Amino acid sequence: MHQFFVEKSQVGKEYVTITGSDVNHIRNVLRMKIGETIRISDREGGNYFCKIAETGENFVQADIVSVDEEGTELPSKIYLFQALPKGDRMETVIEKAVELGVYEIIPVAMKYCVVKLEGKKAAQRVQKWQAQAETAAKQSKRSIIPKIHEVVSFKEALKLAENCDIRLVPYENENGMEGTRTVLEQIEPGKSISIMIGPEGGFAEEEIAKARETMQSISLGRRILRTDTAGICMMSMLMLQLESRI
Repeated sequence: MHQFFVEKSQVGKEYVTITGSDVNHIRNVLRMKIGETIRISDREGGNYFCKIAETGENFVQADIVSVDEEGTELPSKIYLFQALPKGDRMETVIEKAVELGVYEIIPVAMKYCVVKLEGKKAAQRVQKWQAQAETAAKQSKRSIIPKIHEVVSFKEALKLAENCDIRLVPYENENGMEGTRTVLEQIEPGKSISIMIGPEGGFAEEEIAKARETMQSISLGRRILRTDTAGICMMSMLMLQLESRI
C-alpha cells in the first residue's frame, strides 16, 4: 500500500484531494487505478485509508474508507543531533532514523567534522536531505515527515537539546551497558528525547565536557561505532523501549 502526505486543508469529511507532484506519481509512475487503496497522512497526525475515486490532470480524489486511529508514530519525540559525517553517510542516517521514528534531525558542525557546510551549499544539502526524509517517511508509512534542521554549531545544538526532557550523549569512553539499560528503562512515553552523536574523529575534549553539563553520557557497548551507526543504534534502542511501554 502506497503512502502519501497532504495538508490538513485537503482532508474533507468523506474524501481527500491530492495535488502537486504526487498526482503525476500516482497516475504516470505508479499507474494506479480507480478503486486501489492508499494510505494518506495529513502531516498533523491524522491517518486515513482511502480508495482512489477520481483522477484528473491536476488532482486525485480518494474516498476515505477508514481512519487509522493507532498511527505509526513513537509516543515520544526524538531529536537526533547528528555530527556532519563525510561522504553520503548523512543520507543513510536520515533514511534509517526516519524509518525508526525520529521526529527531527539536526545536523551539527563539530570540531573534528571532516565535512564543512556553510551558506548556499549547506542550504542546498539540507533541501536534498529533506526530500530524502519525505521519501523514507512514505516508504515506512510515517504519519509525519520528520524535519531536517539547518546545520547548527555545537553550541547552538546544546542549547536546542536543553529543551528536551531526556538528553543523551553516547560516548566511546563510557563503560558498562548496565548503566545504559538503567537510563533507558527510566524513559517514559511522552518524554521528549535528544541524542547527541559525535563525528568520525570523536568529540573534542571540551565538547564532551560541555555536553556532560546538561546531558547524560551513556555507552553503546565495547566496540567503537561509526558516527552513522551510533545514531541508528540509539534510535533502535529507544524504539524498543518506547513501543514496549505502550
